[in-house]
Amino acid sequence: MNTALNQYAAAYPELAAAMPGQGLSWLQQLRADAFTQFASHGFPSPREEDWRYTNVSALEKKAFNPVSAATTSFVDADCLKQYQLADAWSLVLVDGRFDARLSNIQGLPDAVQVMAMAEALQLHAGQVASYFGKAVDTAEHGFIAFNNAWFTDGVFVHIPAGQILAKPIQCLHIVTQEGSLATTRNVLVLGDHASAQWVETFVGADVGYLSATVTEAFVGQNAELTAYKVQCESAKAYHFGGLYIKQARDARCIQHNFAFGGLLARTDIRADLEQAAECELNGLYLGVKRQHIDNHTRINHVQSHATSRQLYKGVLDDRARGVFQGRVVVAEQAQKTDSNMSNRNLLLSADAEVDTKPQLEIYADDVKCGHGVTIGQLDEKSVFYLQSRCIDEATARNMLTFAFANEMVDKVTLPTLKALLLQFLLKHFPQNSYVD
Repeated sequence: MNTALNQYAAAYPELAAAMPGQGLSWLQQLRADAFTQFASHGFPSPREEDWRYTNVSALEKKAFNPVSAATTSFVDADCLKQYQLADAWSLVLVDGRFDARLSNIQGLPDAVQVMAMAEALQLHAGQVASYFGKAVDTAEHGFIAFNNAWFTDGVFVHIPAGQILAKPIQCLHIVTQEGSLATTRNVLVLGDHASAQWVETFVGADVGYLSATVTEAFVGQNAELTAYKVQCESAKAYHFGGLYIKQARDARCIQHNFAFGGLLARTDIRADLEQAAECELNGLYLGVKRQHIDNHTRINHVQSHATSRQLYKGVLDDRARGVFQGRVVVAEQAQKTDSNMSNRNLLLSADAEVDTKPQLEIYADDVKCGHGVTIGQLDEKSVFYLQSRCIDEATARNMLTFAFANEMVDKVTLPTLKALLLQFLLKHFPQNSYVD
């Protein structure tokens, strides 16, 4: 066992005694099994096929530490305004712990349950137990085991059957302290015929830290979930974020994933589709300097007549590296499946790199499935055309790159979130003469 794993193992007994869910035998057993798994195998290795292009060995050189409730940094509400959506209910987690002072759930329907995971484990342990760990395979890789064992808090959201939320719920994760570990666990439940929008935003101070979050989402029969993830971690941070979705019959889910930050960042998205379910995954990743941004998706068509669509775009500059691994699995009984996956990448530097691996794993014989990948540079004819219209070369290249990336932002239907994403884009493409 390396130095960091030794430090995690040595510190764990004392930390575990202060973690939420004390007295819940099912949770303590889950934590114990996860700790044993992590102590044996550690973080994922490139020897694992799903981590072939992403080496997290840097995390084995330094142990990150959870921030205790007593030492969680105070965050000025004014500084959060640049990230909080004005037209959304807001749940704020600071250094891995829910902060009720900064959160705002006023006006939520009484039937909707929204609370810190620590509180839910105290007040609604039986209800949480029926969902916790049911959408994610705890043995899938080391980050899942790490999250199971080390999570300090998170949020629990239960939207009852037939409830349609008028505004989105934003879960804002912010990390403030050097060397800190922010490990959170979220459970989101939509009853039958319910409808909701869920926005997860990850930001942090300009320090080094590890952020590791697992969100499990359960979408009931004929329910509809629109989910967004905006990852803008510190340029010195390490990030792992997993979203694991269970879709019942006729359920619909659209997920938009935007990855801009982090020194090394990985997002896993899994969706299990029952009969006639619909799933759409959209993604945009922008990498500069020496960033490494990995996106790994898997859609499991479990039953027949389900539909899935995936479109991911990447823009890599300098010495950045992007990874897209998309996998569609069609079970034997999942006849009449309709699935399409596309990954398009734009390399702005000769030193930038992208690894893309689309996979179709089909066990049914009456399906319509396809995938496509493109990797290229800007079209020089298009650059020349803009220059012939009195636009300088740098601005022309920025305009074309912005247009390539902005297609994914245009899919966002929330005005305030769309405006926030445009701000992030303009940090990469600073010329603003072409923005309405």
